[in-house]
Amino acid sequence: MSNQLPAALIASLEGLPGFDRAPFEQVHAAAEKITSLRFNPLKVRTAETQENILSALSASDAVQIPWSSAGYYLSQRPSFTFDPYFHAGAYYVQEASSMFLEHVVRTTVDLSRPLKVLDLCAAPGGKSTLLQSLLNEQSMLVANEVIKSRAALLADNLSKWGAANVVVSNNDPRDFSRLPGYFDLIVIDAPCSGSGLFRRDPELIPEWSPENVELCSQRQQRILADVLPALKEDGILIYSTCSFSKEEDEVILDWLADHFELENIALNVPSAWQIVPTVTDKRNCTGYRFYPNRLKGEGFFISCFRKRDMAHTAKRKETKQGVVSAKERELLSSWIQLPDGYSYLPHQDEMLILSPLVATEIAFLQQQLYIRKAGVKAGQPGKKELIPDHQLAMSPMVAAEVPVVDLELKAALQYLRKEDPGIDTPVRGWALMRYGQMPLGWAKILPNRINNYYPKELRILKDISGL
Repeated sequence: MSNQLPAALIASLEGLPGFDRAPFEQVHAAAEKITSLRFNPLKVRTAETQENILSALSASDAVQIPWSSAGYYLSQRPSFTFDPYFHAGAYYVQEASSMFLEHVVRTTVDLSRPLKVLDLCAAPGGKSTLLQSLLNEQSMLVANEVIKSRAALLADNLSKWGAANVVVSNNDPRDFSRLPGYFDLIVIDAPCSGSGLFRRDPELIPEWSPENVELCSQRQQRILADVLPALKEDGILIYSTCSFSKEEDEVILDWLADHFELENIALNVPSAWQIVPTVTDKRNCTGYRFYPNRLKGEGFFISCFRKRDMAHTAKRKETKQGVVSAKERELLSSWIQLPDGYSYLPHQDEMLILSPLVATEIAFLQQQLYIRKAGVKAGQPGKKELIPDHQLAMSPMVAAEVPVVDLELKAALQYLRKEDPGIDTPVRGWALMRYGQMPLGWAKILPNRINNYYPKELRILKDISGL
């Protein structure tokens, strides 16, 4: 696949802040692959654990990304498929420029407060997992994706991340107008023409055209107009794209300032990071451009605003939630270390674990949105035992007394292929299978066999015999 950039794209970028044609074309022709990941603070809590993971990836020389507290560049791309830590949700493989969202959020939002946050275009989950890592446990993240299949992937990735203060929805942006003045922060990583990813994904290049840029710009305006009523007064809007085109970046900022009561927020960005500030022609709004010839990352654009007009709030209908019996609580207590303020919610024949704000808000959200996932699914309570769900295994809430089986690499990969891991253990009954102290999922160990409960849809399909 050729990395030859469209002439019309190059011509459209001439004169933009920070654009330097020769090195820009050279870095795309070189097609260097940048690999980066971001650790999950729910699971990677010590420097030793982090070092063990990097060592397993043959990445002990990893270098921290300057604008990310948990993000690292790797000198080469390992096979993440064959790393049990990846399947355990110990880290997320994310493009480095996108991690700049952390700096924007820390600069503009009071993270000590309980916040309601919407990641509108959230799949596959990179920015959602980042946002969840920044928020305190009293906050709530709604991660939304309009495309059904991508919403399923988003839910899987957030389940792997392990947090109970997350809701996954599958809605069109216009549906959020039913939640006026609801969110403290809305992040929109808008669908775009994708020119910022041409170095990494050259197969995208033939799809680019000036006409597609214009269509994307119109779609971005529609998305913003649909969702802005859901942002409360003094709430923060963060807008980003992976496009270099002015029509999708600076022009959108001016459009926002023209049509809505929004105050643009300029950020303090160290010059050493080589991120290029850009100011719009009409309304003097500031955004930030990421060029791959200037920094170690792909093309990216981001800007933020504070909402200044009064927003009405939605009326609520009182709803009754299911009751958890004393017997069910006793059963669950042998499996789950429930954090203070967290609660159980019966849902169909299963039990959910909800953080305090999610527990307060979930009935209201269900009235307005299609909810794909809420909190952590604990499992199905039976008469004598809980049939534990994979989401519980991925969470940090498994009780200390639950039996565990620690696996070596080969056995862990066999387990992740949904095979018999071929181990000899005195443990009987339900057990949490782990690798390097990191939970992978459930198995039920019987005298003559092991029933592997790793989800079929998540299993490793690649052959591991050569490892």
